[in-house]
Amino acid sequence: MVLKKWLQNKQAPLNPTEGKIGILFICMANFCRSPMAKGLFQQLVTHHHLDHAIFVDAAGTHGHFAGERPDPRARACCRQRGICIDHYRARQIQYTDFIHFDYLVAMDRSNLALLQKLAPASQIGKIKLLLDLAPHLGKQDVPDPYYGPATEFEEVLVLIEEAAHGLLKEVRQRRLNL
Repeated sequence: MVLKKWLQNKQAPLNPTEGKIGILFICMANFCRSPMAKGLFQQLVTHHHLDHAIFVDAAGTHGHFAGERPDPRARACCRQRGICIDHYRARQIQYTDFIHFDYLVAMDRSNLALLQKLAPASQIGKIKLLLDLAPHLGKQDVPDPYYGPATEFEEVLVLIEEAAHGLLKEVRQRRLNL
């Protein structure tokens, strides 16, 4: 049951982006790819001293793992690069995310299509496919490593890292005029 409760609850909570440029990474369950992307991109934002300007979060189109920490293999893979996602808890995307966030970044085409279907018409332009920001890779989807071996998590993180640099470049040029 995808977002049934979400579609019924459109009450506006406080804006989590707090006046910053909001970037939300989205995969299916918010258990592997999007928490890894959140952690890696947050590290990149911090490295470039942009914490004051950019807010990063992650969500899933489905709520299977809501409230749980990311997959242990994802946490271990990130930890090897000095990225801690241990404190993160999975959550399902909310209606207000389409309004509050400036970028809704899907990990694959199936989640992209679902987001485009659910988004208010005025917010569709905010939705992007992550690997479109790394065209040199020649790929569209960040594969879901959940059913694979631990080595696939590193391969996924490499793809995310390549695209994260492209996303940061776009945010700096289009939103921060840097």
